[in-house]
Amino acid sequence: MRALSIALAGAILASVPASAQTVEEQALLHQLAAEVRPERMRADIEALVGFGTRHTMSETVSDTRGIGAARRWAQGQFEAISRDCNSCLTVITPSDTITGPRVPTPTEVVDIVAIQRGTGDPNRVIIISGHIDSRVTDVMNFTADAPGANDDASGVAAVLEAARVLSKHRFEATLVFAALSGEEQGLFGGKILADYAQTQGWRVEANLNNDIVGNSEGQSGVRDTTRVRVFSEGTKTVETEAQEERRRYNGGEVDSSSRNLARFVDGLSDRYLANFDVDLIYRTDRYGRGGDQVEMLRHGFPAVRISEGAENYDRQHQDLRTENGVEYGDTIDGVDFAYLGQVARLNIVAMAALANAPGSPLGVTIEGAVKPDTTVKWQAVPGAAGYRVWWRSTTAPQWTHSRWAGSATELVLPGIVIDDWFFGVSAVSEDGYESPVVFPGPAGSFVPVGDPAPRPAN
Repeated sequence: MRALSIALAGAILASVPASAQTVEEQALLHQLAAEVRPERMRADIEALVGFGTRHTMSETVSDTRGIGAARRWAQGQFEAISRDCNSCLTVITPSDTITGPRVPTPTEVVDIVAIQRGTGDPNRVIIISGHIDSRVTDVMNFTADAPGANDDASGVAAVLEAARVLSKHRFEATLVFAALSGEEQGLFGGKILADYAQTQGWRVEANLNNDIVGNSEGQSGVRDTTRVRVFSEGTKTVETEAQEERRRYNGGEVDSSSRNLARFVDGLSDRYLANFDVDLIYRTDRYGRGGDQVEMLRHGFPAVRISEGAENYDRQHQDLRTENGVEYGDTIDGVDFAYLGQVARLNIVAMAALANAPGSPLGVTIEGAVKPDTTVKWQAVPGAAGYRVWWRSTTAPQWTHSRWAGSATELVLPGIVIDDWFFGVSAVSEDGYESPVVFPGPAGSFVPVGDPAPRPAN
């Protein structure tokens, strides 16, 4: 049987074109990147800053000030985008009434969400998110001006630009564009959307959470326009005790579905964006802090946080003021719109690549203990024309070797000793779109369940 498997693998490799054995570039992804318009995002941020404050507990009745006016504006933007694409977006407003340490009185928290249903597998979902609420130094101060230009009107602007560009095209999977509320008061908007996704039975394969993505001027005043950070958890938030025991022995601390999603985004940046690099940060978020992607992780969904390369803390969570010649506050003059355009391109390319790829392979396993060869197995997924088996040194940050498996669901790697490598599998569509790599076992699996994990400060 082993000899037959090896021979079959060789026959498969010989029978497919060379292009099938390498990751292909897609003309559509270059086209989508070229369609981004930073000037539209400038107008979005100007409008959001113009509402004075967008604090979660601020005014909701006024049409010119407060979170209510900002939410209605965002909803109107999604509705206008939908009219331009022949009603291709369904706009919803999931909400919940919240009380908590940072919300002392019951407050309705509302997300503004636009859904572009997929043409092939609409229950497979790719989400981009940013939070619309803002704050100043005192997180409980809901009356002071809190422009929140970078934190996080920049993320909302990226969400809106993604909707404008991607709504002109059709994709196999469903795309969700989300302007979340309540992040600064406790990640409530992220939880509301994650709860909604779970209730709807969505198979969320990725959440790209954009939070602080417009100001490439670091604390030193030097602008670095060439890099963005992508944060991802290593071990899964929803890992069980039994899964933890297995991981400690066999490895997988850096191979969660979210970590491999981050690697996927990094690879796209290298291929489709000029002079713009992804820094993979092996943390769920900034040290001791959190964002709305944390709630997606608590529900078992793969999620990453996208943030600028160097934050300026004088412009973040600050009252508007000048002290000793230093200007404090999150104002629009701190946003670099060319940089924000690059971030939007990265998100758009990633969403399109994910939505046109097949779903991630399921049930990936490896065998090969006390053998000179490794056998990798997986379950077929809809839309896959073939599969690629990947491996890398256990200390390598990225996947380095691959072999095309064709339409088989098993591949023997002769002479590749299981002890010395990590393995994974990706699914490839007929036209060459490829899913993120899936690591064997629980570390890389999709586990859509809730979990009482602790909630970090944002």
